[in-house]
Amino acid sequence: MKHAAAVDLHCQLERMRDFYAARPVPRPTLEVALAHWQTRRLQASYADLREQPRYAQAVDFFLSDLYGVQDFSKRDADIERIYPVMLRVLPESVIDTVARAMEVNVLSQELDRALAARLPPQCAATGVIEAEQYARAYRACDNRAGRERQIVLIEKVGGDLDRIVRKPFIYATLKLLRGPAKLAGLGEMQHFLEAGFESFRAMHGADAFLALIVRRETELMNRLFAGEPAPFAITSC
Repeated sequence: MKHAAAVDLHCQLERMRDFYAARPVPRPTLEVALAHWQTRRLQASYADLREQPRYAQAVDFFLSDLYGVQDFSKRDADIERIYPVMLRVLPESVIDTVARAMEVNVLSQELDRALAARLPPQCAATGVIEAEQYARAYRACDNRAGRERQIVLIEKVGGDLDRIVRKPFIYATLKLLRGPAKLAGLGEMQHFLEAGFESFRAMHGADAFLALIVRRETELMNRLFAGEPAPFAITSC
């Protein structure tokens, strides 16, 4: 019988597959433009952390592997293909972390799709999104529960990684997948898993890092929903 984390990961992979199946090919230009816009916003919001060697790798992991402008469909298909092997060699705690990472990724893309649908038509034509246009579309989605869940998931994935990397045997087991993954053409999946582990190992404790992310993203969410005139003027504290 599959454990709960295995069932959960399977559900998240199905959710991701349904998302990609419903997405037009090629990927909508406006969704790509929105991903670029939000990546620039995140880079600006966390530039101070990225300048600190202790946190630089973790910031890059969040901005490139949990959320980014690239198309994650190949990586997510990799994880689906190697799913049976993961169940055999990885402990339940790691499977649960992968499930949460998949959830935050697909939720972020779902939120992007909803927001893109609320942007003015000229944004699709020009590929340019102004901050006020973004803020209006954000409020129009009226999806605070989803936004709150996104923040909770980011904190949980980070916290789980922080705990897991303190167990050397788990990291050693993950590295055992490197050869089979490469031979099977699953390099993107392996990179994702190892990047998460390496970035949090380099921090030697992620509590302060995660607390700051939660504080800033919660403040931004509240300012956007409140319709404040300069919602992105977040303090660096």
